[in-house]
Amino acid sequence: MFTGLIEEIGVLRSVKRQGEAMILSISANKVLEEVKLGDSISINGVCLTVVTYDSRSFDVDVMPETYRHTTLHTIQPGSPLNLERAMLAGGRYGGHIVQGHVDGTGVIRNRTVEANAVVFKIEPHQSAQLRYIIPKGSITLDGISLTVVEVDRDAGTFTVSIIPHTLKETILQQKYAGDTLNLESDILGKYVDHLLSERERPTAANSSKLTEAILRDNGFM
Repeated sequence: MFTGLIEEIGVLRSVKRQGEAMILSISANKVLEEVKLGDSISINGVCLTVVTYDSRSFDVDVMPETYRHTTLHTIQPGSPLNLERAMLAGGRYGGHIVQGHVDGTGVIRNRTVEANAVVFKIEPHQSAQLRYIIPKGSITLDGISLTVVEVDRDAGTFTVSIIPHTLKETILQQKYAGDTLNLESDILGKYVDHLLSERERPTAANSSKLTEAILRDNGFM
């Protein structure tokens, strides 16, 4: 579990590819503090597991499912990467609940300056993802917890506004129109949507209604 507050920008040292499987070696500093084998680290918003490490870098495996559905297959040695360690149970939720389970990717349509902010307009590659994106709701872009400014469902886009600090401390500073980002929608909306969809679907499991008699017969009353 993550919060979407990037701890540092790492650098991809090397990539070993075998078909749609990869091993990434990443240079870092802060996220290596107290690191252990098996720890989870968010890399551009993708939750990956540390398989080896030393004092200056760590390696992670990328499986075919992750390769196909995130931007990790496009990165090259020297690429900067947003890094965040899994949060501690006693930590502050400075962003929002982020799983590191990317829903899909999106492309930056334009980048504009508004006073002290930079506004990004983004189009998800899968239009169905807009279902889970709402104005003033949360969205994760390359692992960064951000607030949605507005959603244009006719155009199939949404916008976020970035403060100077976030731009400086993340790889968004190097992202422009045409670049692709990993997107993760707020987990709450996805679960609510799934539960409501299942409730409306006629199945043997949900066709019967919970009644007072059932509760009484099973000792709840």
